[in-house]
Amino acid sequence: MRVAAIVAIGLLCGSVAAVTDADRVRVYHDFRTEFDTHNYRAALPLAEKLAAMTEEQYGPAARSLAIPLCNLATTQYRLHDYRNAEGTYLRTVRIVEDSGGGADRALLRPLHGLGATYFATHQYEDAALILKRALDLSRNLDGLFNLEQMSILDPLIDSLVLLDRNDEAERAFDYSVRVAETAYGKTDIHVARPLNRSAHWQEKMGRYPTARALYARALQIAEQAGPSAVTNTVEPLEGIARTYRLEFVNSDADKPDAASDVYAPAQPVENNQQLNPDGERAILMALKAMGPEDHERRGSALVELGDWYLSGGLPNRGLAAYKRAWKEFEQGGSVEALAAPRQLAYRPPLAAVSRAKGDKDNMEEHFVEVSFTVTREGRTSDVSVADSDAPGAQQKAVLAAIRRARYAPRLQGGEPVETTGFKFRERLLSKKN
Repeated sequence: MRVAAIVAIGLLCGSVAAVTDADRVRVYHDFRTEFDTHNYRAALPLAEKLAAMTEEQYGPAARSLAIPLCNLATTQYRLHDYRNAEGTYLRTVRIVEDSGGGADRALLRPLHGLGATYFATHQYEDAALILKRALDLSRNLDGLFNLEQMSILDPLIDSLVLLDRNDEAERAFDYSVRVAETAYGKTDIHVARPLNRSAHWQEKMGRYPTARALYARALQIAEQAGPSAVTNTVEPLEGIARTYRLEFVNSDADKPDAASDVYAPAQPVENNQQLNPDGERAILMALKAMGPEDHERRGSALVELGDWYLSGGLPNRGLAAYKRAWKEFEQGGSVEALAAPRQLAYRPPLAAVSRAKGDKDNMEEHFVEVSFTVTREGRTSDVSVADSDAPGAQQKAVLAAIRRARYAPRLQGGEPVETTGFKFRERLLSKKN
C-alpha cells in the first residue's frame, strides 16, 4: 500500500506541467498587445500572471523577475494604483541591487517609475531624491548629454519647482536645453520645447526679461523651421506678450504702497511708454499663426489679448476680445476658462509671504481671506474680511491691496457679468512675540 501511495503521488505531481520559457513568451505577447493599446485593465492580470510564472520558474529573488515586475508596476501606475505600484517598483529595485549592484542599467526603469509614483502622490522630496539617482545613473551609463535622460529630467524639474528649490531647478532647466542642443543642434525645432519650459519658469519667478529672451529664441527657431512649424510660434509669441504685460502690472512691486489705482492708465496702449506695444503685436501674430479650426488655442490667445487691453486701460477692447474668446471656446466645447474671474494685477502688502524678506524662521504666518465683488469691467467693490487670524493692520493692508487689484470678469452667455462673494486668501508674516 505504501508503494502504491508513493506511485500515486508521483503520478499526481507529474501531472502539473512546469512553466517554460515558451509559456512566458506567449503571456508576454498577450500583455504587450493590451498594454500597447492602452487597455491597462486587461493588461494587469496578464502582467500579474507573467510575474507569477517567472517567480515560479526562477525563484522570488531571481534577476529574471525584474523586468516582469517592472512591467507590472508600470501597469499599476498607469491605472493610478500608486500604492501597489510603489511596492512593486521597490521590490524590483531590491532584486536588481542584490544581483548587480548600484550602477546597473536594469535600475533605470524601476527608479524612474518609482520617482514618478512619488511625484504622482505629491511626495516631492522622495520623488526628487529617486529621480536624481536615476538621472545620475543615466549620465554615468550613457553620457552627460544623452537624450534618454529627458524623460527623467522633466519630472525631476517639476519636483524641484514644487519644492521651491529654485537654484537646482534653474540648473536643471538649463541642462535640459543643453541636452536638446547636443542631441539635435542649437537651431533644431526640438530645442524649442525645453526653451519654452525654461522661459515659463523664469516668467513665474518674475524674471521677465530673461523669460522673454528665451521665448524669443524659441520663436526664432520655430520661424526658421519653415511653414510646417508655424504652430510652434504660438507658444513663444504668447509668452512674449504675457511677459510684457506682467512686467508692466508688477513693475511697482517694490515701490511704496500707493492709494491710487496704478493698474488703470488712461492713455491707450499704443501711446503708453510702460506697456510695450510689442506685446500686443506678438499676440496678434500668434492669432494669425493658428488655423480657424483651432478653437481652444484661439480662445486662449484672445483671452491674453483681452488681458493685455484691460491691463493697459482699454476696457472696451478688452471685453470685446473676451467675447470673441467665448465664441471660440464655445465652438471648442467648453467655456470653463471664462467661468470665473481671474486676477490680472495685484500687489501684495509688504507683509505678504510672497514679498517677505529676511529670516522667516523668526516669523509666524497669518492669513486674511477677503470677500468682494468683481464688476463686469474687472474692478473690485464691496471688499470685506471674510475670515482672518491676522492683526488688524495686516487685514487693512490686504483690503487696500484688493481694492486696487484688477480682475478679468466672469463671462456668462458670452457677456461679462458681475460676480459677488468672490474670495481671495492672502498669507502674511509677522514677528514672533
